[in-house]
Amino acid sequence: MLQKILFPVDFSASCIAMAAYVERAATIFGANVTLAHVCDLASHNGFELYARRSDEIAEDHWKLAGNRLELFLHSRFAAGTWRRLLLAGEAASAISSAAKKGKFDLIMMPTHAGRFRRMLLGSTTARVLNEADCPVLTMQHAETATPRSAEHRRWVCAVGLSSDSERVLDYAKRVSSAAGAELSVIHAVHACNRRSGRVVPGEEEMARHIAELQGKAGSEATVCIATGPVKEALLNEVREASADVLVIGRSLRGASERIDDLTYSLVRDSPCPVVSV
Repeated sequence: MLQKILFPVDFSASCIAMAAYVERAATIFGANVTLAHVCDLASHNGFELYARRSDEIAEDHWKLAGNRLELFLHSRFAAGTWRRLLLAGEAASAISSAAKKGKFDLIMMPTHAGRFRRMLLGSTTARVLNEADCPVLTMQHAETATPRSAEHRRWVCAVGLSSDSERVLDYAKRVSSAAGAELSVIHAVHACNRRSGRVVPGEEEMARHIAELQGKAGSEATVCIATGPVKEALLNEVREASADVLVIGRSLRGASERIDDLTYSLVRDSPCPVVSV
């Protein structure tokens, strides 16, 4: 199911912390992991340009990046066993292109929103979420959280009532089954807003629709329908289920379009890794 995992690294503390999640996924699925680093060959300081030609500087940066990549996380992913991939160019585009060209099944990477950027994801992660063709697993709190034991496997899949929900649930069912995980499904909806005139389907109608989705996906997951702010309802279910993974949908779109704010918000605030499908 998941045979090839791409793990982009920038040698940061977030990537070091993320390694435990990557290793866990590789163990559960028996997947191969490729560590990829994108080298910015155009990042020269003034002194370097004064002392040497730009092509010489770029060559040195390339060699240095290759050496660092070879040694990075060697204790978890020995260079002789796990593949390294050195790339050049703009980080997000290079990662997305490598994932497509290499036919990777999953990209796993942390976010880099710092203390003063809590409302944002790292720009590279945000762009990969928009550009990548394959599912992307992200984790905001990798540095402060620890993966549960491999025996603890509980997944939550968030579904709407859109035409894309069948694809999302089908993925969650297949991958959670391959992982030997218990799957639950949640649908969150705001209460009817009379001022806007918006009509919200009744709970019986929503339950019937979700049952149809489950039938098409061959899923027998438990279902929760929550009313209230969507993000809070979804994350509360994740916490109550002690979930290892939250699966959410991101409709296939062109690179010029943006994923909605809910996706970013869930990735930023989820206590567990989020797989955007």
